[in-house]
Amino acid sequence: MRVFKILREAAVYAVVVIAAAGSARALPRLSLHGQMHFQMASAELYSDTANAHEDIRQAILKAAAEHKNVLLEFGGNWCVDCHLLELYFHDPGNASLLAANYVMVHVNVGEYDRNLDLARKYGIPLSKGVPALVVLDGAGHILYAQRNAEFENMRVKDSAAVTKFLLKWKPRATYRKQRPGK
Repeated sequence: MRVFKILREAAVYAVVVIAAAGSARALPRLSLHGQMHFQMASAELYSDTANAHEDIRQAILKAAAEHKNVLLEFGGNWCVDCHLLELYFHDPGNASLLAANYVMVHVNVGEYDRNLDLARKYGIPLSKGVPALVVLDGAGHILYAQRNAEFENMRVKDSAAVTKFLLKWKPRATYRKQRPGK
């Protein structure tokens, strides 16, 4: 377990160095804890040119059509914890959970000067930090909004915390009970 902690800290350091460099190229693939591999995301998770309002609207439409939920991730490219959360989202087990159950939208908060209206709309207290997550259903109703900085310090969490979250908030299957004889 100590080896995994050291490797995770090395991954954190790598994310910090690459994010600080501001590179838009893909970050390296890391091997952590045995056979587990993580493909790190781009240093530019949060687009400066994206229209978050429209992205969310499109995600809700797609989620409704595909019977998924929408996962909003508020953050900024400067945020190390945002990059770590992204790393954990792309862990092989979490990546399949995410793809099967969610339509994801990265909402850029800039230097806490962008998309503040969306943070207010979804009840995200940005004063508690980012990343901050919101889960919407296919109709755009809030199922979950992070209020207490649950994911703000990803440096002390691991992939299992993300797995637990994704499992908890994935869409529930609805079954229609048929009456006997019908």
